Amino acid sequence: MAFQGSLRELPLPDVIQLVAVSGKTGVFNLRNGGDSGQIFLRKGQIVHALAGTLAGEQAVYELARWFQGDFVFTPGTETELETIDKSNTNLLMEAARQIDEWKILSKKIESTRMVPVFAPQASRVSVSFTPAEWAVITKVDERRSIEEIAAGLGQGAFDVCKIIYGLLTSGVLALRDDLRRLPLERLKRLGTAELAGVAEQIHRLAQTLLSGSEWGNELDGALRLYRAEAEAGRGADAIADLVRSEEKLVSAHAGPNQAKGFLDRVTSVLQAV
Repeated sequence: MAFQGSLRELPLPDVIQLVAVSGKTGVFNLRNGGDSGQIFLRKGQIVHALAGTLAGEQAVYELARWFQGDFVFTPGTETELETIDKSNTNLLMEAARQIDEWKILSKKIESTRMVPVFAPQASRVSVSFTPAEWAVITKVDERRSIEEIAAGLGQGAFDVCKIIYGLLTSGVLALRDDLRRLPLERLKRLGTAELAGVAEQIHRLAQTLLSGSEWGNELDGALRLYRAEAEAGRGADAIADLVRSEEKLVSAHAGPNQAKGFLDRVTSVLQAV
């Protein structure tokens, strides 16, 4: 018999421990808005996980950041894949550590879609770089986003963010927004009422990712700012500012992969106008 429920009421780490203690084999199917993931257990031990393009441990860490959504555990479903060899305890402890650490990183790195650039004073900064820092610096061309740098290095965005955080603190790098992938030019042909409708759709996407959380007031503040800018005649630019603000909130409170998903959905909204 399947076991199912809401992640808002039963956090994923608690659910996994509840099922694992019985030594069951099966799969958790998780859904959070338009995102989905899977975690496979074999005799109570996590052996494989998927979350979007992530697999293995990184997928578990991403899914552990979901504080809302639904889960269904189907016993008896097996997988031949084995991408995880850590114990459940070590996995979930690391997931908790990353959640806490991201709260610190997000104070300087609001989104993995941001582009690292060399700070104006970088040439005057005297520091010695570790091999990991040097690897990141060699990928900085002031066009690639953090996500693109991480992909080029074959590393997770979280690990690259930790390195970039240090380089930001030392004054070597700075960050700027990057909305190149969004078809914002399509907004220029819309009227005031149509732009307001697009803004409401974007706002609802962010609400879906952060619903039931204490950050709803911050999201509402971003929408109020959009309306004020729209009344001042900024139109399409006001929507770009709304996207930036709400992406940063999603990234800070739900993690970089959720922020990426938010922008992907915003792209779909813009392509439909």
